[in-house]
Amino acid sequence: MHIKHLELQNFRNYSFFDIEFTPKVNIIYGNNGQGKTNLLESIYVLAQTKSHRAYIDDNLIKTNESKAVLKGTILTDLSYNLELSIGKSVKKAKIDGENVKTIASYIAKTNVIIFSSEDLDLIKGGPAGRRKYLNLEISQLSANYYSALSDFNKLLKMRNDYLKKINNNEIVDQNYFQILTDYLINKSVFLIQMRHTFVEKLNEYISKIFEDITQIPGFNLKYKPSGGIDSFDKNDIKATLEKRFKENYEKEVILKTTISGPHRDDFSFNIEEDDLREFGSQGQQKVAVIALKLSEIEIFKDYKKQNPIILLDDVFSDLDNIKKNNLLKHIDDKMQVIITTTDLKTINKQLLENANLIHIDKGKILENEVA
Repeated sequence: MHIKHLELQNFRNYSFFDIEFTPKVNIIYGNNGQGKTNLLESIYVLAQTKSHRAYIDDNLIKTNESKAVLKGTILTDLSYNLELSIGKSVKKAKIDGENVKTIASYIAKTNVIIFSSEDLDLIKGGPAGRRKYLNLEISQLSANYYSALSDFNKLLKMRNDYLKKINNNEIVDQNYFQILTDYLINKSVFLIQMRHTFVEKLNEYISKIFEDITQIPGFNLKYKPSGGIDSFDKNDIKATLEKRFKENYEKEVILKTTISGPHRDDFSFNIEEDDLREFGSQGQQKVAVIALKLSEIEIFKDYKKQNPIILLDDVFSDLDNIKKNNLLKHIDDKMQVIITTTDLKTINKQLLENANLIHIDKGKILENEVA
């Protein structure tokens, strides 16, 4: 899988931008602040309808414009065209000119893995960022996950609205409130099982990859579902959540919010039992995130039977040559890789040899050349 053509209108700092990519290595270079990261972000947004770094879609639209439009041609065994329009509080997606029936099917069609400086927030930041990561990545693998997550969020809002009404002593239908709770639990069971399966699949690869790069064994991820869940059997998850909802009802009414469920989940990065957030060095934390993304590549290849598009946003600048080479060992030479850098000297010479070089300055291409 690779992206052949990309067109942007009013996205971030780009008024209009049009570019062709090669199927192998593409290196986007230029000074800081010229739009390199925005360009990589646009590919991710086109494929996934959401940014890996922005929570508010309006921030993706160029200042003083009403909407952004992203278009791209994706090649697999066949070719298809994606189009995403992002307006103020409205978003429309098309495949080959036809409106998609569900965003879930659109997201699952094109697989993209991005490495960026913001990824360190997966370790240093709060649980919300780690949940966002799980949701974005699993949604690429499973349209059913995205649909269940969307349903869960709607049910959660409805239940929280009921809790606010109960707190205000308004008359509510308790039977309907219980139905909402039961539906919410059923959706929660599915999401928790999917997240657990995804993290365990990552763990099949991540320890070896981390050790290859750092020579340190014992790296692992720990999924931490809320509500004290310690068994991932469907019936056990359901029973535990039912118990928690009963126990927490009065507290939830006071707080006017749902305490337990996937919206409170978390996961951690560890060496043996030590959480890297507390005990890891900056270098270990960066390699941990790189190992996470490299593990994703293996999962996508396994599940989708094709290579994802790889986006590397200034990843090489902080790595020594040994770590660079160990990282590159895990990237198949048949994959499309799009890299940003401020300095071509930081890029591995083997990558430079046949790379498509794209010089970006103030949101425009200065030159296209082959090394």
